[in-house]
Amino acid sequence: MSNRHFIKGIPFFAALLIVGCSTPGPELGRAVGDGPGSHIADPSAIPDAVPQVAARSRYGNPREYEVFGKVYRVMDSAEGHRERGTASWYGKNFHGERTSSGEAYDMYAMTAAHKHLPLPTWVEVRHLETGQRIVVKVNDRGPFVGDRIIDLSYAAAAKLGMMEKGTAPVEIRALSPETTATADEPSNEVYYLQLAAFGSANNAAELQQQLTRAGLSAPAVVESGADGLHRVRLGPLHGVAAVDKVTNELAGSRFGMGHVVVSNESGTRP
Repeated sequence: MSNRHFIKGIPFFAALLIVGCSTPGPELGRAVGDGPGSHIADPSAIPDAVPQVAARSRYGNPREYEVFGKVYRVMDSAEGHRERGTASWYGKNFHGERTSSGEAYDMYAMTAAHKHLPLPTWVEVRHLETGQRIVVKVNDRGPFVGDRIIDLSYAAAAKLGMMEKGTAPVEIRALSPETTATADEPSNEVYYLQLAAFGSANNAAELQQQLTRAGLSAPAVVESGADGLHRVRLGPLHGVAAVDKVTNELAGSRFGMGHVVVSNESGTRP
């Protein structure tokens, strides 16, 4: 966590709704002086947050806001959103203070902060090293450091098993009230890793050929949309394990890591 600061772009009458976010600290990826609260004897017993139908926060969703001189845009919708990166956490220094959505921060509740997702959004967070999954309610903004994509509450971090290191590699997936967070993926759901989108069909075809020559375990395809863009993707990939395999193959390559796109067997793709 860092010192809290005002977000440009939020109306003046909401100026007290200040961001909680992360800055580098000793080993734990949080601000000096921040830390856990009372010891949680059995983190696994903490109930996950439950996705609900909820109106967007009146004050927590400006079209854009500025932190440390950088402008961030709030997503119009969280539907289908997935991303990978590093999770960090914040604790007692902010317990009881207001989050960007206006709710009080409760370090013992299953909540989190995200830079772009609408507030509130419920997300599943999967620890990529252990497979542990939790569900949290995103009701705050942050973190604003490096590749960190989500800032978890103390309770959420404890349940995810990341307190010892303080950070963890994670995949997050936006949920709806109809989503079963920890169930097996539906049999008709497949994934693609999208590497690029071009206005030029020739450029897309060239990248497709380069990926094919690289000998990856997934075929390279080009999807041309009604918007005129030609998207270069690897897939279809059936299941998270297949996504992980191709992601590992891409690690350190000149192609980049890409991002996950969810599809189904009928061929409907975002």
